[in-house]
Amino acid sequence: MSGFGDELADLSAALRAVAEDAQVRGARDADPQPWNALAVEDRDAPVEAARRLEQVRLDLGDCQRCPLHRGRSQIVFGVGDPDADLVVCGEAPGYHEDQRGEPFVGPAGEMLDKMLRHVLGLERAEVYILNIVKCRPPKNRNPLPAEIDACMPFLQRQLQSLSPKVVLVLGAVAYRSLLRVEQGIKRNRGRWHQLGDIPVMPTFHPAYLLRQPGDKRLTFEDLKDVRRRYDALGGKRKTG
Repeated sequence: MSGFGDELADLSAALRAVAEDAQVRGARDADPQPWNALAVEDRDAPVEAARRLEQVRLDLGDCQRCPLHRGRSQIVFGVGDPDADLVVCGEAPGYHEDQRGEPFVGPAGEMLDKMLRHVLGLERAEVYILNIVKCRPPKNRNPLPAEIDACMPFLQRQLQSLSPKVVLVLGAVAYRSLLRVEQGIKRNRGRWHQLGDIPVMPTFHPAYLLRQPGDKRLTFEDLKDVRRRYDALGGKRKTG
């Protein structure tokens, strides 16, 4: 019961924080825009993607828009090539990510690196990696809806700044949050979706594959499909 009570307390605090922030900053930051309503003018502006991302990071600041800031070591914004044609999206930082300030490090990160290198022919430095939320949830629990909503406007701006050719989504939480669906990942991995005009492929999270190695084969097939779409769209590759 104590764990359930703690989660209710977290949810209540998160909802209060987002409601208070919406009053100060306006409902736009607390209620993300539909993906198909996002402005795309910046994609054609004569400003480098790195500078656009830097502005998003500056606007995020020392974020205190939800209670997750209380337990974080640092914000985990994202890492990789700002001009990448492939974006990898996970759910939230874990312990190692919170300590280093970089998404997908530790055992799950090592597996992701192998997935990228051996199936997609890409190194970590050739893609851009980010998460749905930027701060580690306590005890690595799933991020709460209000926490996701607080981060979503910045995730939208990151993706708009990056303007990738393909997005690879890892895990059920990221899949449901990014595409705003209720279905689980098992029935929907390996199926292409659209995020505005960007094709999106959901598959299993590397941390899940460490626990369930029998599903690596399915993920391998998903990644081969990603590689075919990536190549067909003229995605950049320095290796392989």
